[in-house]
Amino acid sequence: MAAEIHPAVSRLLDSFRIDHLPAHLQAASRPFRDLAQQLASTLTEPEVTRALERLWDSKNWAVLAAASSSLEEAPAPGTPREGGA
Repeated sequence: MAAEIHPAVSRLLDSFRIDHLPAHLQAASRPFRDLAQQLASTLTEPEVTRALERLWDSKNWAVLAAASSSLEEAPAPGTPREGGA
């Protein structure tokens, strides 16, 4: 049976949205969103808010790492692409 989600927890869950991110960053963020939803639906103790806050911090670092990685892999502006034009 799923636990009733407290309004404060529900607000925290909104922080785990991924629809505004590009696909490669959604891939980095999705596991954190899924875990947040699982925690919120199964735990009722006040500590769940602290767990979600820490998970949100971790998610942000993972998304930043993914964004930085994609920037390093991208060619510099004005750099010709391999294979022509």
